[in-house]
Amino acid sequence: MQTLEQQQEKPDDRIRSAPKISYPEEIIEEIFSRLPVKSILRFRSLSKSWLSIISGPPFTKLQINRATRTALFISVRDRGNGYRHLFSGSLDGGSVTHLMKIDTPYVDQNTEAEHSNGLVCFSYGDLFYDNHITLVLNPSTHKFFELPHPVVSDDNYIMCNFFGFDESRNEHKILNISQTFESDAIEIMIFSLSNYLWRKIDVDRPVNISRIDTGISVCVNSTIHLMLEDPLEILAFDLRTDKFSIVKIPLISGLQDRYRWIRLIKTNGLLGIVCHDLVEEGNKMHIWILQDYEKRVWVRETIRFPGSWKKMGRPFPWDSGNTDKIFFSPSERWSWRKSSVMLKASFPYRMIHAFE
Repeated sequence: MQTLEQQQEKPDDRIRSAPKISYPEEIIEEIFSRLPVKSILRFRSLSKSWLSIISGPPFTKLQINRATRTALFISVRDRGNGYRHLFSGSLDGGSVTHLMKIDTPYVDQNTEAEHSNGLVCFSYGDLFYDNHITLVLNPSTHKFFELPHPVVSDDNYIMCNFFGFDESRNEHKILNISQTFESDAIEIMIFSLSNYLWRKIDVDRPVNISRIDTGISVCVNSTIHLMLEDPLEILAFDLRTDKFSIVKIPLISGLQDRYRWIRLIKTNGLLGIVCHDLVEEGNKMHIWILQDYEKRVWVRETIRFPGSWKKMGRPFPWDSGNTDKIFFSPSERWSWRKSSVMLKASFPYRMIHAFE
């Protein structure tokens, strides 16, 4: 028979006296990896063992693999106070998560964001040494790292950073191309996120790379791809071998003569180029996909717009990734103020929806 004290035993006492159940760390990692970012951040402060799991390399890699398929990165500048706010969200919709706030004093500043395997490389300011800031962020953990400036032979230079992932070594790397004003000398450096160090490389360049499309690159097959302006070719830098090469764009229907406005894009994990010179004439946009990278086989896909491309604000592919979706945004300045139309296309390249 229970005593009165036993009958009046508090639920908390029963919980403390109950046997503890432990789960394998792999199961806990899998559960955490499916939770929203806000929940993961709260759990970090509840338990030392959970903090250890969340901060460990295996969980980071698991979270990166999931983020590669689902994450969105959004940058918004508050014109009132000059602060720039960074957010992350899901391709499936829902609320966004505020990552951080940056004080950006320059009104007419350039911003570029490149993503690779769950991390985001975000640059703001301009191309000059003193005003160029690059951050590497992990949207899943809210952690970020400010990239140190490389040490070059001349302080009077402009610089460009390009983000990629070396699958052979399982590490993120940043390709830096710096050019001095006085001598037009070009220096190539690599920054590795595994040791947080710059290293200068002496490498043969197949062409003059002084005229590149700054801030726009695509990493496929552990290779960073840049669009050259003259000649109209793709410059490829292999992060595994530290070597440059050239990828020819398709020679079909006088592509080089008719399509001078070309942008690199990554869709479904493949390299692609978007041609948008003649969209207004046919209300359609061509995207060439490098279906077979080794054999250089290009396949053309066509996006047909549901309405007038001009009246929709001349939407242009803004970003994509390892999924089959391509996000569009108006290319006209007035469209940003008038509406927030964003289009989403997926294979076989048809418009899914447009919303305001």
